[in-house]
Amino acid sequence: MRKYLLLCSLVILTICSCRSDFDFEPSTGRLGFSKDTVYLDTVFTNIGSSTYTLKVYNRSNKNISIPNIQLGEKENSKYRLMVDGMPGKVFNNVELLAKDSMFIFIETTIDYNDYVNSETTFLYTDHIEFGTDLNFQKVELVTLVQDAIFLYPKKFSNGTTETLPIGDDEIYGFYLDPADPLNGDELHWTNTKPYVIYGYAAVPPASTLIVDAGVRAHFHAESGIIVANTASLQVNGTTSLTDDLENEVIFESDRLEPSYTDVPGQWGTVWFTQGSTNNSITNLTIKNATVGMLVSGNDGTTTPTLDLTNVQIYNCSNVGLLARTGNITGRNIAINNCGETSLACSFGGSYEFTHCTFANYWSTPSQTAVLIDDYDGSAIYALTKANFRNCIIYGSTNLALSLNKEGSTFEYQFDNCLIKFADFSNQFSTHPEYQFTGTNYTNCIIATNSTINKPDFFNTDSNELIIGEDSAAKGMANSTYSTFNDILDKPRNTTNGYDIGAYNFIVFPN
Repeated sequence: MRKYLLLCSLVILTICSCRSDFDFEPSTGRLGFSKDTVYLDTVFTNIGSSTYTLKVYNRSNKNISIPNIQLGEKENSKYRLMVDGMPGKVFNNVELLAKDSMFIFIETTIDYNDYVNSETTFLYTDHIEFGTDLNFQKVELVTLVQDAIFLYPKKFSNGTTETLPIGDDEIYGFYLDPADPLNGDELHWTNTKPYVIYGYAAVPPASTLIVDAGVRAHFHAESGIIVANTASLQVNGTTSLTDDLENEVIFESDRLEPSYTDVPGQWGTVWFTQGSTNNSITNLTIKNATVGMLVSGNDGTTTPTLDLTNVQIYNCSNVGLLARTGNITGRNIAINNCGETSLACSFGGSYEFTHCTFANYWSTPSQTAVLIDDYDGSAIYALTKANFRNCIIYGSTNLALSLNKEGSTFEYQFDNCLIKFADFSNQFSTHPEYQFTGTNYTNCIIATNSTINKPDFFNTDSNELIIGEDSAAKGMANSTYSTFNDILDKPRNTTNGYDIGAYNFIVFPN
């Protein structure tokens, strides 16, 4: 009997020893993936997509058990998964051997009519979650409900991804290709399909990106446009005939769900680097960026490096239009709701703005509408010109205008402008830049508190900066500078004269 019991014990020990190779430890969140985002092609109404594949790698020397593999929207997701041969949307305790991998197959079916008549996005997105809250990884899923053109950095066979050199650093981005095998001429954006950009799309030197009227460009987080040295950007939007803004060019994020409509900082910027040249922007709206436009210098000529007409910039987490030693001309520009300032003419430069509305109703007490400085006052940062004609400079804080002079060359002029400057503490009462009289200020209207000389904007929360019947800007413009229609292409000469700002006044509905 003892021999029998001893034999049984040896057998049990042998079995347990053999099964150690099949022990599974909880995943520590170090899975590898064949891609970090799965792009599914266009989905037409009620027609299933092709099947797409994601490969998941366990590169460790241990067998692991993944506590959860599930779609972010779980059972409500429009995506379907197949994991280890099992269909579903939520999976628990999925085992993966050491140095092994598995395939996840992804499909979707979307009824286009569920989205086309609402404000929801034409991009349907979700993600696959791996692990728990403590060891959480995810892979993004992106599906087009209508057709679009994807622009993104190439992924090379060695596992690296295309990048752009920025000084001594590199960023996630790529050069636009005039003869891309898939997209054709990427330097000419047409309005036949929307564009979705991942990473920074760079205009190569000595090249021009031409953007046709009606283009819609959607930028992913940390994405944008870079206009390189000797390169140019031409945005050729025109006046729209309907509220659909069919001829306007719109740059915004790729998150178009209603809850993201006014969320700042969803993508990067349109960056005009030192030496970019002949940039012409007409009828463009930029929304929800970090910096709407970043201008790093000029091309060294007397011709403006950046010419702006009918440009709107809203909801930027930092600055709407940030120029450093820029050379800019602007007409009918409207900027609002920016975390720091709507317009920054910094490090000197040359600027001329006519019939513009620089507002800032950001919900903190420290922002301003217009900031002008010459950095440390050295000659290289001289402010050679800053002319504001028939402009509104206003906001929710007391001081909408900030002038920081350090050097001897600081040339600025405000003609027939409405400016909010409520100096309740009289700290600027003797400051030479804020006397609002003399050669630097001509026929300007100063709002010394929030109740007098108001612009009477229609709705600042929704960036509707049209002025109303009670606006102090109504009929107060200098007609000498009013040689073009307003931002809505309406003639400026009305029965009440010419109005200050980008918009003619209208009678608001009750």
